Amino acid sequence: MTEQRFSPLKIGLLIVAVAYFLFTFHGMFTLSWIGEWNLTAGLFSLWLFITDISATATFIFRVIGSLIAVSAVILYFAKKGLSTPVTFKVLKWILVCEAIYWLGLLASGVGSILPVTGPLYFDLLITSGIPCTMAAITIPLALFKLVSNLNPNKPAKEAIKWGLIAGTVYVFVFWLNNTAMWLYTVMYKGTEYLIAYPENLLSFGLTTVGMLALALFTTYFSKKSIGTETLEKLKLRTVGAIIVALGLYFLWNYLTWIFFEPPWSAWYAWFLGHNMDLWIMMTPLVGVPLLFEQKA
Repeated sequence: MTEQRFSPLKIGLLIVAVAYFLFTFHGMFTLSWIGEWNLTAGLFSLWLFITDISATATFIFRVIGSLIAVSAVILYFAKKGLSTPVTFKVLKWILVCEAIYWLGLLASGVGSILPVTGPLYFDLLITSGIPCTMAAITIPLALFKLVSNLNPNKPAKEAIKWGLIAGTVYVFVFWLNNTAMWLYTVMYKGTEYLIAYPENLLSFGLTTVGMLALALFTTYFSKKSIGTETLEKLKLRTVGAIIVALGLYFLWNYLTWIFFEPPWSAWYAWFLGHNMDLWIMMTPLVGVPLLFEQKA
C-alpha cells in the first residue's frame, strides 16, 4: 500500500512543530526581563540575576531543538520521507536540547528553596522552589535515559519504556507547576476569585483535580504498557487520548482569557506571560489522528 504523504497525522505533526518553534522563538526574544535584578538589592538581586541568566542560556537549546524539529518535518515533506538513521538522529538532538532547557530551571528551583529570597521566600517556594526543582531533575533524567536507548539497530522495548516514563513525568510536572500557581493565586485573591468567576473555578478544578487524574491515568497506562516490545503493539488510541486531553487543558486556559477576560492575577500572569509550554495547546492536532490510527 502506498504511504499517504499528507495524512492528518503528518499535517498535525507539521503544525505542532511550527507552533513549538514559533512559541519558543517568541519566548527567546521577549527581552523585557533584562535588568529586572537592578530593581532589587542584596541576595535577592543576585538570585534573580543568576536564575534569569541560567534560564535564558539553556532556553537557547530549546530554540535550537525546535528549529531542528520544524526543519526535519519540512524536510520530510520535501523529500517524501526521512531515512530511519536520520530520523533517530533528529529525535536524539531534539530530546537532548529539550533536556538541557529543563536543566536551566534548576537554579530557580534550588535558589527558591534556599533562604536567600527574604520576605518572598514562602511565595517563591510554592511557585518556583518545588515545581522548578522537580522539573529540572526528573525531566532531564527521563529524556537523557530515553536518548541513550534510541537506536535503530536495537530492540525498541527500552526506548518505548523510557518514552512512556518521560511522557508521564511531563504530565506530572505540568500538573505540579500549574497547581502551584493556582494555589498561590487563591492564597492572595481568596476563594471569591473562584466563586465570582465560574471559568476560574473550572480552571482551578481542571488543574488541581483533572490534571492529577490525567497524570495518574498516564502512570497506569505507562505501567501497563512498559513491557511493550514494538511500536506496533503500543495502544496508539490511548496515547492519542492522553495527548488530546493535555492539549485541550492548555487550549481551554488560553481561550478562557480571550473570551471571558477575568480580572488579572498571578495565575494569568504565569500562564499567559511566563509559560513556555503554550505550544502544547496545538497537540490535539496530533492526538486526534492517533485516535484513529490502527498501528504505529
